[in-house]
Amino acid sequence: MRNLVIAFIILVAVVGVIPAINATEPTGYLSVSGPCNLEFPKDHGPHPGYRTEWWYYTGNLQAESGENYGFQLTFFRRQISPPGDRLNWPQPTSAWRTQQVYLAHSAITNITEKQHLQAELVSRQALGMAGANQIEDTTTLFLNNWSAHIGPNQHRLKVDSDRFSYELALTPQKPPVLHGLAGYSLKGSAAERASCYYSFTRLDAAGKLSIGGNMVAVKGSAWMDHEYSTALLEPELQGWDWFSLQLSDQTEVMAFVLRKEKGEIGPASSATVIDNGGQNQHISNHEFLVTVRSTWKSPHSKAVYPAGWRLQVFPSQLDLTIMPNLADQEMQTSGSTGMIYWEGSVSIEGTRAGRPVVGQGYVELTGYDKAFDAPM
Repeated sequence: MRNLVIAFIILVAVVGVIPAINATEPTGYLSVSGPCNLEFPKDHGPHPGYRTEWWYYTGNLQAESGENYGFQLTFFRRQISPPGDRLNWPQPTSAWRTQQVYLAHSAITNITEKQHLQAELVSRQALGMAGANQIEDTTTLFLNNWSAHIGPNQHRLKVDSDRFSYELALTPQKPPVLHGLAGYSLKGSAAERASCYYSFTRLDAAGKLSIGGNMVAVKGSAWMDHEYSTALLEPELQGWDWFSLQLSDQTEVMAFVLRKEKGEIGPASSATVIDNGGQNQHISNHEFLVTVRSTWKSPHSKAVYPAGWRLQVFPSQLDLTIMPNLADQEMQTSGSTGMIYWEGSVSIEGTRAGRPVVGQGYVELTGYDKAFDAPM
């Protein structure tokens, strides 16, 4: 769910490439309205015909000298016209003509130095500038000099920006987790207000990271989401809070809370708990509770965000306190989407059935600067 936030944004990604936002339901695109029947490695690749899609990585890293970092990398694919539109293109077709736009966001949080750095890219899928493809059992995503390679045994990430760069090798410790009903993740009151959604909830990470030319070796743990859909966000929703949490007992939790304007919780909010063997349990909206413990006001946007949470998952007897590792991890994407959201590294303390657990993770917060009303 967490990446639903950004994917909704993609509609405004490129001036002159993507049409103006409107509130009408999309027509002519493929729709998610039932079982996704995901198969791997095929479904690591792109799903053209669906309006929006994203591949999302986050993680917490540590240098040999003890410095702590968080990282985020998200690739988005946005289809700007229905599949049948290609039949009406003039001939011969221009090499610049495409139905697909790609966008990417990345950030590094230097927790030790209390610094948050971000970068963004956007391009048409044309002339080799951006795209996603599959060769045998490996999916490759690329946008300019940023890339992600999803292989059978390892994911490899590469980002090179003016302010930071990194190269990471991520090794899955558990198989993909299918959220909702075998990957069919409901996000609203109608069957088609849904996405196909899976995650790698624990990947060992190792590689190198550079800030201001200072290269350090790092290792840690990462999380990967892949999600695609066509539907619109329901109009009464203000935004959502999304949590990806890795605990010291080798379990994980994904949770998303859909927020209405007056603070009510949307009934499609849900969670997934993954045990230490990789088996997952779907958690419905009445089986977990997120309570905001404190807030933080951004000096940049003036938006007021939650800045501490209590998460209770009743079937798992989990009671967790979640705190940002840095208050200011706000993403401002004026160079691509024009949207503002909070995406940040967090630390976790709590109990499972009365026994202590700790952990780390990432949280995404949307709709705090203004209501999130763009299409998915």
